[in-house]
Amino acid sequence: MSGPEDQARRTLTEAPADLLLDRLVGELKEAYQITGAELYQVDYRLAELLPLNGGESITGPGHPAWRCFDHQEPIVTDGTGWFPVGMRGERRGVLRLSPVPDDPTAVGELDAIATALGHELAAVSASTDIYLTARRTRRLTLAAEMQWELLPGRSRIRPSFSLAGQLEPAYAVRGDGFDWSDDGHRLWLSVVNGSGEGVAASMLTSLATHALRNARRAELGLADQAALADQAIYALHRGEQHLSALLLALDLETGTLTVVDAGSPRLVRLRDGEVAEQVLEKQFPLGMFEGTDYREQHFQLRRGDRLFVVSDGVIDATGQNIRYGETALDRFLRRTGPMEPLDAVRSLIGDLRAFVAGDLVDDAVVVCLDWLGPQP
Repeated sequence: MSGPEDQARRTLTEAPADLLLDRLVGELKEAYQITGAELYQVDYRLAELLPLNGGESITGPGHPAWRCFDHQEPIVTDGTGWFPVGMRGERRGVLRLSPVPDDPTAVGELDAIATALGHELAAVSASTDIYLTARRTRRLTLAAEMQWELLPGRSRIRPSFSLAGQLEPAYAVRGDGFDWSDDGHRLWLSVVNGSGEGVAASMLTSLATHALRNARRAELGLADQAALADQAIYALHRGEQHLSALLLALDLETGTLTVVDAGSPRLVRLRDGEVAEQVLEKQFPLGMFEGTDYREQHFQLRRGDRLFVVSDGVIDATGQNIRYGETALDRFLRRTGPMEPLDAVRSLIGDLRAFVAGDLVDDAVVVCLDWLGPQP
């Protein structure tokens, strides 16, 4: 006989896409006598937790909802429970339930149900806009809408690695972006430092991203992936438009990192508390010339190494006539050592906003990758 956790999962699976929370509440009321529930999703800036059904957002970092989101564990206080909602390392938000039974077994079951909700949200997001719309504090520009639709997510966790990325300005980003994929043996990562303005910049990044995916899915090597994307962009724009990209492939068993630098963003390594820029062989941006031959470089990572990829919008951001990359970046990267990658990325973007005293003028992309070593 199935228990209440299994029944809740079945209810989520069978619920219409727009009624996931409503149907779940009915099930939880019967099984756990829970009468109040709300889904809070993290917004595009990773700065607010927004309720699905309207009301006040949660911004205070000391709030139980943010502690739940940050630590990815249930928080129960005064009969109200906060449960992390996500899947495979992708944090979507938190589920508030009340009253929560004073029973560790029930709390564990509710935690698993919140995770199941995260999986269902990912499954239905392509067929309904209600969850995407509820994540916004304001309207996205058209270019930003296109960029966010390109992303594979904002965080990913496996036993051998942990990964996260973020775009800024989140509601008006134009051409910067990132992409990743893993097959259990290798992790592929690309970071694009876009060029141009508005929709034109987003369309150029979209072309590059889809060309790289096409080459990757054809099982081409990293240099050939760069060459195919280069040809696709040049064939359309004849060198009048091009963009910079950094392509990486990480062997998850050995820690061997393969890199192609196509006029790329900056690659920085954090090892044993020390920050060092990885010196790369600069090659032509994608689409600048016809028939560019790209070369691969190889580096050996150590277990526990952290890599940051940061675009020009981070390096060149200016506050009081001082560039962030010249004064503050390395100092802040050292401080991220104890943080999970998504927390490190979010904190870095927050520090960058404080440095420029407002929203960024140029696009900025930050990606953080931890190699945790081969897993049995």
